Amino acid sequence: MEPDDSINVLGGPLAICGTDPITGFFRDGHCNTCAADAGSHTVCAVMTAEFLALSKYLGNDLSTPQPAYGFAGLKAGDPWCLCAGRFLQAHDEGAAPKVHLEATHKRALEIVPLEVLEMYGVGTGD
Repeated sequence: MEPDDSINVLGGPLAICGTDPITGFFRDGHCNTCAADAGSHTVCAVMTAEFLALSKYLGNDLSTPQPAYGFAGLKAGDPWCLCAGRFLQAHDEGAAPKVHLEATHKRALEIVPLEVLEMYGVGTGD
């Protein structure tokens, strides 16, 4: 599997999202994607307690450690490549996390309008 072109939603090169914990469909720290990524793990989001609680409630527990998978669990402040559909759902529920636009893959735009992403945008240095 080869990732699609690493272009962000702003048209520039895709910045790294996070390496501690390592994120991304390819577990390369980037929100790269490909045809096999059915969930479109393309939105580089900064976790919040509110979003993590919503995600757990909706059946995707990202905060509980899963040692069998080498996953320590996420906490507020951690960057993570979210499924674009889950991000949009969180937006609709009023619980969307902040987004690193430079690290969000352009394929996220197939699901989430740029205007919505920009509402939550932060710089990669923020």
